[in-house]
Amino acid sequence: MKRIIAAACAVLCCVSLFSCGSSDTNEGTGHMYSVSLQGNPESLDPQFAEDPSSATVIKNLYSGLMQTDISGNLSCCNAESYTVSDDGLIYTFTLREDNYWFFDENNDDIIDDDEYFPVTADDYVFALKRLLDPKMQSPYAKDFACIKNGEKILRGELPPDTSGITAKSDRILEITLDYPCAEFLKLLSTQAAFPCNEEFFLATKGRYGLDDCSVMSNGPFYVRQWFYDPYGSNNILYMRKNEVNENDGYEILPSYVSFSIEDTEADIKQLFKDEETECFTSLGSSGYNTKKYSVTGIKATTLGLVFNPDIKTFANADMRRALAFSIDRDSLGKQVGSDVQVAYGIIPPAVMQLGRSYRELSSDKQFDVYDREQALSEYESAVKTLGNISFDGVKILVCSNTIDSGYVHYLVQSWQELFGFYIGIEDVTKTDFYQRIADGDYTIALYPVKGSFNSGLSVIDEFETVDCLMTDLGDSTYTYDIMHCESVSQLVDRYTAAEKTILSEYRFIPLFYKSSYLIARKENDDIIYDPFSGAVDYRVARNYR
Repeated sequence: MKRIIAAACAVLCCVSLFSCGSSDTNEGTGHMYSVSLQGNPESLDPQFAEDPSSATVIKNLYSGLMQTDISGNLSCCNAESYTVSDDGLIYTFTLREDNYWFFDENNDDIIDDDEYFPVTADDYVFALKRLLDPKMQSPYAKDFACIKNGEKILRGELPPDTSGITAKSDRILEITLDYPCAEFLKLLSTQAAFPCNEEFFLATKGRYGLDDCSVMSNGPFYVRQWFYDPYGSNNILYMRKNEVNENDGYEILPSYVSFSIEDTEADIKQLFKDEETECFTSLGSSGYNTKKYSVTGIKATTLGLVFNPDIKTFANADMRRALAFSIDRDSLGKQVGSDVQVAYGIIPPAVMQLGRSYRELSSDKQFDVYDREQALSEYESAVKTLGNISFDGVKILVCSNTIDSGYVHYLVQSWQELFGFYIGIEDVTKTDFYQRIADGDYTIALYPVKGSFNSGLSVIDEFETVDCLMTDLGDSTYTYDIMHCESVSQLVDRYTAAEKTILSEYRFIPLFYKSSYLIARKENDDIIYDPFSGAVDYRVARNYR
């Protein structure tokens, strides 16, 4: 059935393909990508969706004012140009004239004159005001609180119409901020800032983003069919090249992308093994020969120890410091594989700043606290305070889908040698791991921290929103300091300061930076993977088969 569907897609897509350029520039283009999604997209609403399957489809369905390349550099996308006022408060964008909404109303794969129209400044105004509206409950709203009156709108004190977002004309968009924010342009490159057409949104009558008749594209592809039966099989979502949006500055190289919707990563790996798909993403790369496959690993996740605050032994700060001071990361690094790197800090190497890894600009070695004598001293202080301590039954909870728990064995052995107690390790599935954390059914856990987009802001935000990561500092202000940073160059100092403050509580003890992988067949180039959102971008992908 899947082969029949793929063949049908191929016929549909070939009907109206345009031929342009020379054979050299067309090399590797026009391919019909077959790939998989793990789980049905929860929604194709950019202001609301946050699962990886949705993120992948949204990335290929829409485009925004700004875009970020693989090195973290920002550039204009649908904004032709922009200016920023001297005080850093007013951003004025001039929109491209050749970015269009397209909705194939009669499903004939032909671009009729009445099926496309320009994306205007009003579409960004509607999207951003909707994003800030507390009724929307967008998971990304707080990131845009820097917009004028944003904080009051989010608290329900003012209506969204009072925000500093204005369409000066169809092509001129003005956004006024309450304070300078060096991360604002990067925020505008995320899916949360993609445009939304108000008339189309209202016409969907509450179904926006929930089926193939309730989405409209302004990006490289449009949704041609989306079928999902939770009790059935042959679930698919396939997208066709949106030729109305291809122009000299915006190439769309594949002809279409067809997704099968699978339940598990094992199902996806089997399809890849059977050569029915081109690529997939994974937290592991074992078994994939780099001579046969293209294996790209990006260290975007930081794993660290967290402690149940209701367990008296580990609620004790001296005990947590004892464990932190006892970790010899230089020795630990010799025990791990290439998929992990020992971590001293919180923000992983994949976070880019000024076109470079943040960890190059601020070495995490400055956070190294390894000191055996100090560790023993802290442990003795804990024993004096707590009295007799029993470690019977204490285990480190590890998500087996995320990392090999064998990497933790060296750490457990070093504690046994130094302190004389043994702590076990318990492997559980991803579902069980997060349920146990939510229920408080753990003592120690190896918890993965990852931002929703390529920014230190998004990573640090986890320590203000995730219960098991919160410190004793009460109403934390890490992200406040970062959001109020006036220049990009100052961000490094602000990020470093936030890391130091969080680490000083020893409620999160970093151990590893973990890679996420894009594994593709060798004949594929330029498939762009964002390990933060989980999105895979096929717009400029080439296939040389």
